Amino acid sequence: MNSLIWFVLHDASLLAEVLEAWKETGVLGITILPSTGLRRLEANDSLREDIPLIPSIEDLVSNEETLNRILFTIVDNDALVDKVVEATQKVVGDLNEPNTGILCVIPLGKVYGLNQKPEGS
Repeated sequence: MNSLIWFVLHDASLLAEVLEAWKETGVLGITILPSTGLRRLEANDSLREDIPLIPSIEDLVSNEETLNRILFTIVDNDALVDKVVEATQKVVGDLNEPNTGILCVIPLGKVYGLNQKPEGS
């Protein structure tokens, strides 16, 4: 069964290591989004007044050190889910500890467009 792995990475400086660890498990595609949470908003640590109403990617990443990263991917079996979770914890530490991140796995009933071949293949 296909599953969505959704990971909120607390320490953005570990992004490259987490991406490499996920690729080494066999994950083929990973989507990455900058994000922030309520605690950072309340601490006024992540919102900036100088970012335009419709920011570019450059505007967003210029404050990269205070933003979380959300990584998500779809995998087609539970064994790969287990490998991704293990690889993630090798990089960030025990996910039950504070300030490491939040990872969840969501079973998917149907997935469309996942097995598309790149152009020229």
